[in-house]
Amino acid sequence: TFQRACQMIGNRAESARQREMDILTLPRQPTKIKPAMSPETIYVAPLSLVQMTIADARVSHLVTLINDETVIQTPEGIGAGRHLRLAMNDICEPQSGLVPPCEGHVSDLIKFALAWDRKAPLLIHCWAGISRSTAAAFITLCALNPEASEREAARALRRASPTAYPNRLLVALADEALSRDGRMMTAIEEIGRGLMSLTGVLNTH
Repeated sequence: TFQRACQMIGNRAESARQREMDILTLPRQPTKIKPAMSPETIYVAPLSLVQMTIADARVSHLVTLINDETVIQTPEGIGAGRHLRLAMNDICEPQSGLVPPCEGHVSDLIKFALAWDRKAPLLIHCWAGISRSTAAAFITLCALNPEASEREAARALRRASPTAYPNRLLVALADEALSRDGRMMTAIEEIGRGLMSLTGVLNTH
């Protein structure tokens, strides 16, 4: 019937959108990482796995979200202009002596994401691979897929990692910058806090 045909088309379209979003990978242990099946893969990792992920996954672009006191040199293998450093603390409310995420951070992240040529994977990292980096990955997905559902992007993040707990201030700032009318925040709230962990883990199922 016409209704069934439309449903099948809709299901295929939904599957295609899900595959488009399922480009997130979160390495969980210091073991060899398989090279990405797609050059458009976005890796999210803690600081402790950055060097290994770059080497094993053949990453070409790197985003660092970490406090200004932690000096992160551009690793070997990452070309000039392909390392974005965003100095911030993992906070959502002003705290004395700490630097919260701001509009400038989000603007620089979105520009960097849109300039990524997607010929090799992108790696996004913070200290633990749970909050700032997963927020940046979610923002990157939304920026690269302006017509896609924010819920699909958030669910892709949760499928990739049971521990992801994106920094809410980063997401709120990006929601406004990308004119998503609160949908990014709603989508992140819907996937919940996730499992508690000291470092991010990858759901291998």
